[in-house]
Order: sequence, then C-alpha cells, then structure tokens
Amino acid sequence: MKKTILITLSVILLTACSVQKPLYTWSNYANSSYNYLKNNDEKSTQELIKSYQAIIEKQKGTRGVVPPGIYADYGFILLQANKTAEGKAMLLKEIALYPESSVFIERILKMTEK
Repeated sequence: MKKTILITLSVILLTACSVQKPLYTWSNYANSSYNYLKNNDEKSTQELIKSYQAIIEKQKGTRGVVPPGIYADYGFILLQANKTAEGKAMLLKEIALYPESSVFIERILKMTEK
C-alpha cells in the first residue's frame, strides 16, 4: 500500500515538473518589432519582415499555426511598402485563420480600395 502511494506521488511530481511546449513560436519578433517602432527605417522594416517570414515558415508551437495578428501585422507592413497584392493576401489569411478578426481586417481592406 505504501509503495503504491509513493509511486503515485512520484509520477505526479515528475509530470508536474515537465516543461510544456509553448503554444506559438515567435522567432525574433519581440526585438524586431521594438527596433521597428523605435527606428522606423528601412533596415528595421526589413528585419521585421524577416521575423514575420520566420514565424510563418517555422511555426513549431503546439498549435502548429501562426499566432493571432501576425498575418494582419505583416499584411499591413506590406501595404505600407506599396506591396498591395501581397499585403491583401496576408490580411485574407488572417481572416481565414482567425475569423473573429474579420471586422477589423475588412476595414483595412476597404481603406486600400480608396
């Protein structure tokens, strides 16, 4: 009886201490977005774009999908860089993956049509 309790407690403790895989992977997004907001120059913009591409291409989180807002943010940056078709495609991917964002994203798409 004591052995069973001891084994059960050991298993519980070992599983409680295990490291869980994060929901999403963010690559270098935090640093890139900070530099972009701070400097807002061509170099920081290109660094941010590379960060978006790394997040999209190498998503290793438990969900296996791009985090919410990444396609939208990337699309908006592309629109500002006059890459309208690519930007719209990213915005539409955001809506497809996260339908709750459609109200916000559709407003941005309407602004591009003017």
